[in-house]
Amino acid sequence: MSLLEVRELSRHFGGLAAVNNLSFIVDEGEIHGLIGPNGAGKTTTFNVISGFYKPTAGEILFGGRRISGLRPSRIAARGVVRTFQATTLFQELSVFENVLIGCHMQSQVGPFGALLGTSRRAERASEVRAAEILEFMGLGDRRDDETVNLPHGHQRALGIAVAIAAEPKLILLDEPFTGMNPEETRQMMVLVERVRSQGVTILLVEHDMQAVMGLCDRITVLSFGELLAQGTPIEIRSDPAVIEAYLGTV
Repeated sequence: MSLLEVRELSRHFGGLAAVNNLSFIVDEGEIHGLIGPNGAGKTTTFNVISGFYKPTAGEILFGGRRISGLRPSRIAARGVVRTFQATTLFQELSVFENVLIGCHMQSQVGPFGALLGTSRRAERASEVRAAEILEFMGLGDRRDDETVNLPHGHQRALGIAVAIAAEPKLILLDEPFTGMNPEETRQMMVLVERVRSQGVTILLVEHDMQAVMGLCDRITVLSFGELLAQGTPIEIRSDPAVIEAYLGTV
């Protein structure tokens, strides 16, 4: 069953078509890879899906409802949450405090909640949930560390933990393996699978082909903003057009 549908999507910047007439489907419960050479339009596609850019043409459906053109906050409220290539964390805060902020954004307790004591109950519930998320992501023993002192791999894991705090149905992971050594990559692959096991669908932009081929159920390949190929990892690995345009140069 499809969760996300991208239909004939285009995004132009002046005379440049960063994405051109792109269509693909992400099924519920899968890990779906979005790959291609630098400048292929992957991050622009993420930015349109998550509401940071409005499409020039086409539409995006999530759970059968149109989300293209909505504000990022409204798209996130429907269950589409993204991470970024550059880790966007509060470096001066603790690991626990970063995840707690994500939980607070989800709880959205207003002033009447404060008067009725709801906010105190929500605060306690957020603290419990933040602790559970950190344990789930293997960061429980780092909860009191300042984020700035975390190793690169742990910072990436924390970014996903903050995204999980928003209780997403779909996470858009933007190059989560960038800059990792082989051991960090292996650990992150385990974490991504663990997130999927909780019923979260994942759309993944990544250049690390070991991670992509090892994780993804299906892959969509872009080239110059257009669809080049779609299929399983085995099909993509053996596709002559993909090999010529991308895999053969890695």
